[in-house]
Amino acid sequence: MPQDTPPLLGLGFTWQQLAVGQRFRSFGRTVTEHDLMGFVALTGMQEPLFVDATQAGALGARPVPGALTHALIEGLLLQGMCHGTGLALLETHIRPLAPVRVGDTIRAEVEVTAIRPTSTGGRAVVASAVRVLNQRDEPVMDYDVTRLLRGEDTP
Repeated sequence: MPQDTPPLLGLGFTWQQLAVGQRFRSFGRTVTEHDLMGFVALTGMQEPLFVDATQAGALGARPVPGALTHALIEGLLLQGMCHGTGLALLETHIRPLAPVRVGDTIRAEVEVTAIRPTSTGGRAVVASAVRVLNQRDEPVMDYDVTRLLRGEDTP
């Protein structure tokens, strides 16, 4: 990069900027009716529990799919943690803990749990533990995620 080019805003971390045990938190995001309806339309999850507001099953009124909760949190994390530096999502293990409903505000706490540089390409496999909390600071989901991140000298 030429010396007179200012740094790019919003760039995520390279693997060298991370350390095992390092922790982060995301901004919050309120789940809306529009989020729920758009997600079920896009994915085909036309389950009455999700599309019929009069349904109140075992999870109570207006729950959202766990996959939507995961997708919203991943969007928040990508913006701050690996935007432009993430090369691949390699693995994720999701554990829903409590329902998320339309109107809930969710956020994440992240801890880097492992960093393993690859043998080629200046990249590393980075593992993190993610805890998703609602507006009452109640855990609603935990997941472990493994990503491939670029290094400082990797294009």
